[in-house]
Amino acid sequence: MFLKGSALFLQATPTLENAESVESVMVSQSPMDILISGGLIGIFIYVVLLILSIIAVYIFFERYSAINRSEKIDQHFMNNIRSNVAAGNIPAARALCQATDSPVSRLVEKGLQRIGKPLRDIDAAVENAGNLEVFRLEKNLSSLASIAGAAPMIGFFGTVTGMILAFYNMASQQNVTPSLLAGGIYQALLTTAFGLAIGIFAFVGYNLLVAKVDKVIYMMERTTTEFMDMLHE
Repeated sequence: MFLKGSALFLQATPTLENAESVESVMVSQSPMDILISGGLIGIFIYVVLLILSIIAVYIFFERYSAINRSEKIDQHFMNNIRSNVAAGNIPAARALCQATDSPVSRLVEKGLQRIGKPLRDIDAAVENAGNLEVFRLEKNLSSLASIAGAAPMIGFFGTVTGMILAFYNMASQQNVTPSLLAGGIYQALLTTAFGLAIGIFAFVGYNLLVAKVDKVIYMMERTTTEFMDMLHE
């Protein structure tokens, strides 16, 4: 009886060793191995997500740098403009605006170009210039918002196709082990994780940039009001 139990134990030992070997192979898989194992559809989805991630990172840092530059303006800018306008030195005021690279300075310069015309015309010209500046500030933000919504959906699509492929492979095999099932599932879920990571980054980046744009718009509105009050005086 003892010998029979020993035989059963010896018979079960290779199974454990095989399970450990399968598990070690799964753990030792490189990202490239996982990518290739997903088939052509999986590779295509990974490439699409990689391209979206590069675009999202580029848009975020490019817009962040541009908006930061738009926020920087001399605190005494409007005081200098007021002094030059009061002295009747409009060319000096326009030169100061041209030397300052910011949406605020461009709005003031547009208003200075219209000095001598009715205040209503000046206000309309400044408002139109402000709309153009807002459009420039919001450049590519809609693309970043689209990536925030599309990347998780593309990742989920990759997971669905990967699960279909995994269950098809299991259905075509006679002996289905838990390791085989787990391996197919975690390979399929990687696309969802990748897509969610891109979506979270794009979503947070988009909201951060929108908040910074709102801050610049507030500066533009405040400066426009101050400029128009100065002309009324």
